[in-house]
Amino acid sequence: MTTNGPGAGPMHKTVEAGVTLAIALFGVIVIIGSVKAGINWGAEGPRAGFFPFYVGITIVLASAINLRNALREHDRGLFAEWGQLRQVMSVVVPTAIYVGAMPFTGLYLASMIFIAWFMRWLGKYNWLTVAAIAIGMPVVTYFIFERWFLVPLPKGPVEEWLGL
Repeated sequence: MTTNGPGAGPMHKTVEAGVTLAIALFGVIVIIGSVKAGINWGAEGPRAGFFPFYVGITIVLASAINLRNALREHDRGLFAEWGQLRQVMSVVVPTAIYVGAMPFTGLYLASMIFIAWFMRWLGKYNWLTVAAIAIGMPVVTYFIFERWFLVPLPKGPVEEWLGL
């Protein structure tokens, strides 16, 4: 349920139930994957899905208890106003895109775009500052991790084209 009008947004009970159901779905996915991997005890010991299966069961049971408690409680009112949720989503959505793009673009290009986006869009910095930081941070990261500590980080087509 949600409220309408000024100060409107989803109710606390609704959000709590939704999060609990999402976590329960994650537990079900863990259980299904564990069953496919094998949950019994083999000659060499427990199979790959043995322990994750019981973790999945625990997640689903804990979610059921949390859902019951959330639905039994007295309504605690508004979770957040829609404007507040828009502000949160203005960070969550670009961050999810950044993480999702990284396997295809590599860490450095994705980071340049991510930093530039946040600095310009949320921070309202001038373009010179945005360019300096958005390019400078991945370059510094490259030298610290790749060159000095010899830790390879995810690369994409641009880094391969540059021979990094």
